[in-house]
Amino acid sequence: MNKALRLFLVDDELPALMRLQDLLADCAEECPHTIVGTATNGMTALPQIAEHEIDVVILDIQMPQMSGIEVARKLLNLSRPPAVIFATAFEDYGVAAFDVRAIDYLLKPIRHERLVTALRRAQELHHGQNTSSNANHEHDGARTHFSVSERGRVHLIPVAEARFLKAEQKYITLRTHDREYLLEDSLTKLEDEFGSKFVRIHRNCLVSRDSIAGFERAMINGGDSHWVVILRDVPERLPVSRRQQHVIKEFKKGHDG
Repeated sequence: MNKALRLFLVDDELPALMRLQDLLADCAEECPHTIVGTATNGMTALPQIAEHEIDVVILDIQMPQMSGIEVARKLLNLSRPPAVIFATAFEDYGVAAFDVRAIDYLLKPIRHERLVTALRRAQELHHGQNTSSNANHEHDGARTHFSVSERGRVHLIPVAEARFLKAEQKYITLRTHDREYLLEDSLTKLEDEFGSKFVRIHRNCLVSRDSIAGFERAMINGGDSHWVVILRDVPERLPVSRRQQHVIKEFKKGHDG
């Protein structure tokens, strides 16, 4: 059985802090936890979190003196940084939140089901940290989830579920097995961050290494035949540029060996 999570709550509005405690009480049976402390601003929260062994900080973002993003950034400097779950009324901070390695992003009013999901994610991470010295977020600093804002909601898409990332005008199309999402990011930045998981096949496209089933020659737009990549569980055939055809040789070499 998982050990009860040690939580610390930070929100500058007392009614919101009390409501969060009530919500957590309703989750206690599904996700055992202890609330070690609370604070109404980041300045007083930081020394308390550093003093106690906190597993998870549930943190508001828009606060006076020090924003939740700043608090989370300072928490990364601790010898044992706690997991951070943001709880906010604003969806605009999704990218910034995951730049400081937040594990979830809850929009107020927080729903019971979403809070349970976030706490279970924290439990899994905490359990992994206790059973393996290598278990953590990405040790190379990469995010574990993409943050996508869509119609008033923030979706967390696990990096492992992305099949490809394709630059189209101002956005990146993020394709999973089920559907597409639009991501505001830079393909070059994504390649720098996730180069171990994705490979560039074209100047405008990265594909998941684990999703590649093979390559074949195909006609593109009725013209000459070109190499395309075949992905395991999505129908799209994505062109491989001449400049990136070394990827095909590397793939064949890896599978022949």
